[in-house]
Amino acid sequence: MTAPETPTALQHIELGVTGMTCTSCSSRVQRKLNKMDGVEASVNFSTETATVDYDPEKATPDELIDIVRGAGYDAFQLAHEGQPDNAEGQEAGGSQQASISDAREAEAERLKRTTIWAALVSLPVTLVSMIPAWQFTYWQWAAFAATTLVYFAAGSVFHRAALTNLRHGSFTMDTLISLGTTAAYVWSIYALFFGNAGETSMVMEMSLNPAQAGMDEIYLETVCVVITFLLLGRWFETKAKGQSSEALRELLDMGAKDAAVLRDGKEVRVPIAQVVVGDRFVVRPGEKVATDGRVVSGHSAIDASMLTGESVPVEVAEGDSVTGATLNTSGRIVVEATRVGSDTTLAQMGKLVRDAQSGQAPVQRLVDRIAQVFVPTVIGISLLTLIVHLAIGHGVAHAFTAAVAVLIIACPCALGLATPTAILVGTGRGAQMGLLIKGPEVLESTRQVDTIVLDKTGTVTSGEMQVIAVTPADGWTAEGVHAVAASVEKQSEHPIARAIAAGVDAPEATDFENEPGIGAKALVDGALVRVGRPQTELGALRQAFDDAEAAGGTAVAVEVDGKAAGVIAVRDTVKEDSAAAIARLKELGLRPHLLTGDNEGAALATAREVGIDPADVTAGVLPEDKVDVVQALKDQGRNVAMVGDGVNDAAALATADLGMAMGAGSDVAIEASDITLMHDRLGSAVDAIRLSRKTLKTIKGNLFWAFAYNVILIPVAAIGLLNPMLAGIAMAFSSVFVVTNSLRLRGFQAEFAG
Repeated sequence: MTAPETPTALQHIELGVTGMTCTSCSSRVQRKLNKMDGVEASVNFSTETATVDYDPEKATPDELIDIVRGAGYDAFQLAHEGQPDNAEGQEAGGSQQASISDAREAEAERLKRTTIWAALVSLPVTLVSMIPAWQFTYWQWAAFAATTLVYFAAGSVFHRAALTNLRHGSFTMDTLISLGTTAAYVWSIYALFFGNAGETSMVMEMSLNPAQAGMDEIYLETVCVVITFLLLGRWFETKAKGQSSEALRELLDMGAKDAAVLRDGKEVRVPIAQVVVGDRFVVRPGEKVATDGRVVSGHSAIDASMLTGESVPVEVAEGDSVTGATLNTSGRIVVEATRVGSDTTLAQMGKLVRDAQSGQAPVQRLVDRIAQVFVPTVIGISLLTLIVHLAIGHGVAHAFTAAVAVLIIACPCALGLATPTAILVGTGRGAQMGLLIKGPEVLESTRQVDTIVLDKTGTVTSGEMQVIAVTPADGWTAEGVHAVAASVEKQSEHPIARAIAAGVDAPEATDFENEPGIGAKALVDGALVRVGRPQTELGALRQAFDDAEAAGGTAVAVEVDGKAAGVIAVRDTVKEDSAAAIARLKELGLRPHLLTGDNEGAALATAREVGIDPADVTAGVLPEDKVDVVQALKDQGRNVAMVGDGVNDAAALATADLGMAMGAGSDVAIEASDITLMHDRLGSAVDAIRLSRKTLKTIKGNLFWAFAYNVILIPVAAIGLLNPMLAGIAMAFSSVFVVTNSLRLRGFQAEFAG
C-alpha cells in the first residue's frame, strides 16, 4: 500500500513590480501569476508589490519573475520565507521598502530628464508651426527631425505600454496617447514625402473644404505637445504614487539599534538583533527601551505616546511591562526581555501598516475605464469612414483625409491633460496652503467619505498639558497654591510638572525629591511641599479633585507640612479651531467619531466641548484597537476618513478609505496618510476635503468637455466635413479649455486661515 503524498508546504515571496501604469496592469500581472500551477498571487498597484505563495516543486522565484517580465513589466525579489525573523528581519523589511522607493525614484528621475529635454525640443517646433512668419526655408524638415526624436525617444514610454496592452487585448490611457501621436506623426510623414508639405517654400495654409485640401498639412507640433505634457503628468504621478510604502521603513527605524545587556554582571553594548528572550538590559534616562520586556529593578516614567497617544508618561516600577521603542524620561531601570524580533509590539505595528496598505484597492482611473470602449470605437469609426468614402466613389485623398481627421479629432491631448493639469494645479494650490495631497485616488476618496474618525491627542487637542483650574483650601489663595507647587515642579521634567511650572514666578525650592508613583516634594521657604497624589485627607477639596478627574483632567493635590493646601487641575486643551472645524465637517456631510487612547472621562469631556455626540466616542484604545474601530465602521458600509498625528495612528490611517495626518505628527503617520496637514490644525482637514472635492469636480468637468468635442466633431469628421488641420485646431482649443479650467483652482481660498 502506497503512503499518501505529503503536501509540499507553500513558500512565500514578495516581489517589487515596476512599469505598471494603471490597475489593469496589476490585474494582468496577477492573472498571469495565478495561471501557474501551485501559485497563489496578489498584486497591489498602489504599493507596486506582488505577494506570492508558491509550491517550490512547481515554481521557483526566478520563474515567477520571468512571468512578470513576460507580461511586459519588470520585477525583483523583496523577501522570501526563511529570511531572519528578528530585528535583522525588521531591518530587511526596511530595505525592501527602500528598494521599491529607489526604483520609483529612479523612474521619476528618468521621467524628469526626459520631460525637460522634450520640452526644450518641442518649444521651437510648436512656435515655428503656429507662426507662419517664422517658417524659414526647410523649416518643416527641421521640425520633422526634432519631432522624430520626441516621438521615438520621449514617447517610447507610451508606445511600449500601448504595445504591451495590445498584445493582451487591452486598451488604456497609454493606447490613446500612442494612437493619437502616431496618427499625427504618420499623417505628417505622408504629407512631407508624398504631398506638398516637403516643398522648399512650404507655408501651412488652411483649407476649409477637406475635398479641396492639399497634402501639405502637417501635425508635428501636435506630436510634441501631447507627448511633453503627458510626460509631465506621468512624472507627477510617479512622484506622488505609493508614498505610503515609506511608512514601514520609518516605523522600523524608530526602534533602538542596540542595547546595554547585562552579561556576567557587566554592561555589554550589543546590536538589537543579538538580544534574546530572557536577557536583562539597562535603560537610562533619554534612551529608548530596546525591546518589549518587564522591569526587574528601578523606577521611571516612560513616554509611551507612540502606542497610546497619551500625552502623560506612564510611571513604571518593578514588575511593570514596558514596550520596545518607548522613551525612558527619568530614572534608570533594568528590563528583562520578554519578546524580540517579529513578536514585539513595534514589529506588529509594522505588520498592521503593511497589511492595511496592501488591503487598499486603488481607485480604477476614470480615463482608463472609458478608454476600454473609446479607443476601439474610434479606430472602428476611422476604418469605417475610409471604407464608406471609397465605396461611394470619393477619391483616396478625400477618404484618407476624412479617416485621419477622425483620429486627429480623437487625439487624447485634452483627455490626457484633463486629470494631470487639474491635479498639478490643485495640489500646487494645496501645497501653498499647507495641504499635501498624494495622488488622484485621494480625490475620489474625499468625495465618497461620510464618516471622519478623529484622534484626540494632538489632533482635536493640543497634546500639551495646561493648568485649567486651581482650587485653594481655606487660608490659601489660588495664586499662592500655584506658586508653591510651581517651586517644586520646576525641578521636574514630567509633562504635568512642566505645565504647573510654566509661566509662574515661584521661589526656589531645596531638597527636591522625586516620589515614584506619587509625585514630588521639596522644601519651599522652610515648609515641606508635596505635589501629586493625595497623601492626606482632602476634606472640602475632595469635590474639586473628583470633578477635575470626572471632567477628563488630571488632578494633583498640593500639601504643605502635611496639610492640604489646594488642588490643581491639569488637562490637554482643545485647539482653538476644533469646534468650528467639526461643525463645518458636519455641514460637508461627514459624521465625526472621536477615537483616543485616553480615558473615557477625558474623551467625553473633549467630545462635549467640540460638539461630537457621546455615542460617537471610543476611548482607551491601543493601535490594533484603532484599526479594529476603523474597520468596524467600514464593515457597517461607511466610507471612513481618519485624522491622526502619531505612530499609533499609522495603521488606522492606512486602513481608512482616506487618511489625513497632522504635519507636526510623526513621519510614520504622515507617510501612511493620503493627505498631510502641515498647519497642525483640524480646520486644515476641512480645507483639504473642500480642495480635493473641488479638484475632482474640475477633473470630471475637464473630462466631460474633452469628450464633448469628440462626440460633436467625430461625426462631422467622419462625413468628410472637417479638415484635419481644423481637427487639430479643435483639439488644441479643447486642450486650452482644459488647462484654463484647471487654472481656476489657483483661486481656491481656505476657510480656516493658516
